[in-house]
Amino acid sequence: MLFRRAVLAGLSTLALLPFAAHADALPDLGGKSVVVVTENAYPPLQFVDPKSGQQIGWEYDAMNEIAKRLNFKVEYQNTSWDAMIQAVSDNQYNIGMTGITIKDDRKEKVDFSEPYMRSQQLMLVRGDETRFTDAKSFSALESGLVGAQPGTSPFYTAVYEVLDGNEQNPRIKLFETFGATVQALKAGDVDLVLTDSTAGNGYVAASGGALKIVGEPLGTEDFGFIFPKGSDLVAPVNAAISALKADGTLDALNKKWFLDYKMGE
Repeated sequence: MLFRRAVLAGLSTLALLPFAAHADALPDLGGKSVVVVTENAYPPLQFVDPKSGQQIGWEYDAMNEIAKRLNFKVEYQNTSWDAMIQAVSDNQYNIGMTGITIKDDRKEKVDFSEPYMRSQQLMLVRGDETRFTDAKSFSALESGLVGAQPGTSPFYTAVYEVLDGNEQNPRIKLFETFGATVQALKAGDVDLVLTDSTAGNGYVAASGGALKIVGEPLGTEDFGFIFPKGSDLVAPVNAAISALKADGTLDALNKKWFLDYKMGE
């Protein structure tokens, strides 16, 4: 619970940043259809509920509220993380959402919204792990393996902040989805997964003690929605994000998904 409260406190700080728009000033998009793509593999941001089979999560709630306030109709589709940024860049989808870190190199391909969440990268390990307690001791453990998705912030953090800067380091085992890295961790196929605090919090809460967080945060990252370059949706969505920050809606979503909701219960 203390960890969950710490995450919520960090997210609330971002939600209270100065805002530029109020709900009564939001544009009306006239009921247009907007295709939003996600991976459904990043709890509690977006995932498939194991009980109902429904697509749910923080980002779904936020996007549905944005659509309501801007008066557009959402059509959700799914794709893999590897394909998402390029697919949005190619105008296959109008918006992408899957806890995407705002980075300068990605801005060359897509436009980002203003940040809707700030998170920290943490070290996720098995609950009985005692061989290392932080990045330095993991790096010194030559047999230690880290699981990651190629091209993600956790991958580059593992390469350049935990290991030796070699992107082909054999200690890094690559997986297609974040969920697959966590399953490999549980199975003992890897020993460490780097995760932002949002996903890490969700998996720890659902693990019944099988997973835990160790070490200090390895930095912070801001999440944003992505759009094709030059999209006319960026400004309206930014206005809606500002409104959701201002009226406490984002704080309420943080409480719902980081304090109250427990996966698998």
